Amino acid sequence: MSDDPDNTAQKNSPSYRLAALDPDFILSDALRGARFMLEYEKVELALRAWGVRSTIVVFGSARIAEDGPGGHARWYAEARAFGRIASERGGALAPVDGVRDNVVATGGGPGIMAAANRGARDAGAPTIGFNVTLPHEQQPNPWTTPELTFRFHYFTMRKMHFSMRANALVVFPGGFGTFDELFEVLTLGQTNKGTRLPVVLVDRDYWTSVIRFEELVRHGMIRADDVELFRFAEDAEEIWRVLVELKLGTHRRFDKAVAVWR
Repeated sequence: MSDDPDNTAQKNSPSYRLAALDPDFILSDALRGARFMLEYEKVELALRAWGVRSTIVVFGSARIAEDGPGGHARWYAEARAFGRIASERGGALAPVDGVRDNVVATGGGPGIMAAANRGARDAGAPTIGFNVTLPHEQQPNPWTTPELTFRFHYFTMRKMHFSMRANALVVFPGGFGTFDELFEVLTLGQTNKGTRLPVVLVDRDYWTSVIRFEELVRHGMIRADDVELFRFAEDAEEIWRVLVELKLGTHRRFDKAVAVWR
């Protein structure tokens, strides 16, 4: 029988865990910066592996159903149609030298997000879902490409990946979350902090009823030309036509996009 003192307490101590395998350490306040880096790099590596050079980001309410009341069914149908059109005409379906452009990207959840992802899948193209962990857990919709279905803890890092590769932003009717993403992009354009993206708001009646843009101008809160940061469209074909008129690019200067977040 060995006379060596028992070292079980030492081996069971949290301090003895390998740092990379210590959940208490990894999830501590002190490692928040490292978690930011991990959320950035995991998604970045996956997007590069799939050759995703640029995206078209589609926002809209998670509460809109395919058979919903009022305008819901129409909005869902147009989002699905746009996802297909953008994928067929924008470059996501047929990569060139292994590079895909204008890949449809959404928040990955239900409603308008599911509709746009579904349309991309209808075309046979890859499509991205940038999900986020919420108190009432968001489930990824079944239409995103599994290898391009991501989940973030930090809204900030999710927004960064939304913006970095975006060639355009298409915004269907939505609520607080949709407004948050829309005004983030409009503010970056207004302040010249980043490349001004083509921004299309779908359904003029909805947007002009919930946001009185002209009143913001009248009160001096925005300039008159700030309302030129976006355009309106009513259906999928018109959305695409507006994007072409606004010179939707085949790709963005990635280094300039990254510089927004430095």
